[in-house]
Amino acid sequence: MAKIKPFKGIRPPKELVEQVESRPYDVLDSEEARAEAGDNEKSLYHIIKPEIDFPVGTSEYDPRVYEKAAENFQKFQDKGWLRQDSEEMYYIYAQTMNGKTQYGLVVAAAVEDYMNGVIKKHELTRRDKEEDRMKHVRVNNANLEPVFFAYPDNAVLDALVSRITKSEPEYDFIAPIDGFRHQLWLVKGQEDIRTVTETFAAIPYLYIADGHHRSAAAALVGAEKARQNPNHRGDEEYNYFMAVCFPASQLTILDYNRVVKDLNGLTSEQFLDAIRKNFTVEDKGTEIYKPAKLHEFSLYLDGHWFSLVAKEGTYDDGDPIGSLDVSISSRLILEDILQIGDLRSSNRIDFVGGLRGLGELKRRVDSGEMKMALALYPVSMKQIMDIADSGNIMPPKATWFEPKLRSGLVIHKLL
Repeated sequence: MAKIKPFKGIRPPKELVEQVESRPYDVLDSEEARAEAGDNEKSLYHIIKPEIDFPVGTSEYDPRVYEKAAENFQKFQDKGWLRQDSEEMYYIYAQTMNGKTQYGLVVAAAVEDYMNGVIKKHELTRRDKEEDRMKHVRVNNANLEPVFFAYPDNAVLDALVSRITKSEPEYDFIAPIDGFRHQLWLVKGQEDIRTVTETFAAIPYLYIADGHHRSAAAALVGAEKARQNPNHRGDEEYNYFMAVCFPASQLTILDYNRVVKDLNGLTSEQFLDAIRKNFTVEDKGTEIYKPAKLHEFSLYLDGHWFSLVAKEGTYDDGDPIGSLDVSISSRLILEDILQIGDLRSSNRIDFVGGLRGLGELKRRVDSGEMKMALALYPVSMKQIMDIADSGNIMPPKATWFEPKLRSGLVIHKLL
């Protein structure tokens, strides 16, 4: 069962939130962060991307960069740009994209739940990326950015969130880059806090939707601190890390598409002939064509869009991994025909999140940069949860969640 607790969040005063908040550290590079921060000394990028305070070209892994993060985090607190709440509470974080709103509860999740599998994963993590975030957590003694969890829909939590969000939010703004609305409410009443804690205690599992490396880093640092403390009790703040938990049905998963540089020596007609072995192929013309259902793909090649429908017998819907469209396309097209085996390391393939639209696929192929593009039908949250429940791991580059959580609205200190 899921163990969570309220916490004393560190967050910007209402009048400063739009100057402090930022995109997550891992959705932009150093120069993009430098440009977005501009001359805004209150931007959270000075803490989560502190290489922007050094000359261009400074590695984000330079030891001085981590030290600068801690220095800037302290500076933000000293200047009152970030302030710690005086009492423990939960928070409700709402995001609105294209007229649809999802409501998440900001909680402190238990490190032990991550370690024992109550918090379920669906992606592999890389040790180098874990260690980078572990250094950041260690030096700041805080979870600067939340991780993104899903939980099975719950009527009690839905009712509580619905009631509280009828009141005036603490924060309410439109983010300048993504154009989405972000709102935050405080859950301070003791009865409400008890309801949230006890309701989660009856939920068997939480699921990492986005932020596997941050989750791993936060949990590993918490476990590390427990080992290093000879007087460890188990109720210290480092035994928890910050997460935003959303009802699974509210989440939006977008398509995560592929663009490929070459056809492995085949002509376009030879490539299409090879595809016809396992797919029903239909030329849809020059207008952008989006897959309409599972096991249908859109191929863009030589200025035309094609519908590809996987034939019966090429997949097993009883196999939670093999029946994924990302698995079908990887096995029958990328591996068998194009000889692209390792999606993580191949320089012949790139990936485009669905927020950019299929027009971005067309642009990259028409420019000559890529030879063809493959658009996939989005993975469902049920598929992700089924895979996590089965103990399996999603194939790489399978999910793209939008909107992304904004950073800097709430911070969790480990002291």
